[in-house]
Order: sequence, then structure tokens, then C-alpha cells
Amino acid sequence: MDSGGNNQAEQQTARQAPPRSVRGGAARLGASLLGLARTRLELASIEFAEERNRIEQQLVLLVAAAGFLMFGVLFAAVWVIVYFWDTNRLTAIAIVALVFAAAGAALLLVRSKAARSAPTPFSATIAEFERDRAALAGGMDGEPSAPPLP
Repeated sequence: MDSGGNNQAEQQTARQAPPRSVRGGAARLGASLLGLARTRLELASIEFAEERNRIEQQLVLLVAAAGFLMFGVLFAAVWVIVYFWDTNRLTAIAIVALVFAAAGAALLLVRSKAARSAPTPFSATIAEFERDRAALAGGMDGEPSAPPLP
């Protein structure tokens, strides 16, 4: 009799469970996809805020350093020219100008190398979207339909 009571409880639970329909499955899939998109957008917004803060900090430091360096270099150049004014003023002016040109070229080279080695902005977000795409494609076919993006 005990097993009959359990069987009756199972039947009643089965009757109370909502029927699984295509509409319900589509709604759950849509909710999951929206949740996934929301998570990825939150990640993108966090990365955007971090990137913006990093750029602002770098810009402030760059402007301050450039200002101090310009004054220091200007006064050093004037001192060199004044020191050689009576003997070789044109040579002193030419040497100071060449030093400035060489320093400018070196800084442009350093800046170019830094720009090439900088990480791709939003790389974590792009990687997450790629994993999501591969998972969705793999869930539909069993295998991803396209190779991952670089």
C-alpha cells in the first residue's frame, strides 16, 4: 500500500508539472540569449570604462611631462647657444637643431612601436562573443560551422 501512495503522489506531481511546449522552450532560449547578451554588454562597458580611464591617465601624464621637458630642453638649448655666442654661434645653433630633430625622430619611432604592441581594445569581449558563437553553432550542429575569428 505504501508503494501505491507513492505512485499516486508521482501521478499528481506529473499532472501539476507544466507541459513542455515549443513556445516555452523558445521563451527560455530567448531569456537565456538575452541574459547572455546582457552579460556581454556589461563586460564591454566595463572594458570601455577601463580603457577610457587608462587613456585619460596617459594623456594627463603625457601633457605634464611634455610641458616640463619642453621648458628644460628650451633652457638647455638657450644656454648652449649663449655659451658659444662669441665663438661659434652658427655651429651651436645647428648642433642644437640637429639634436632636437634626432630626439623628435627617436620619439616618433618609440611611439610607433608602442602603438603596434598595444593590446586590442575589448579583446575579452570579442573572445567571449566568439566562444558564445562557437557554443551556439556547436549546439545546433554538434560542431562549429565556421572557424573562429582571429
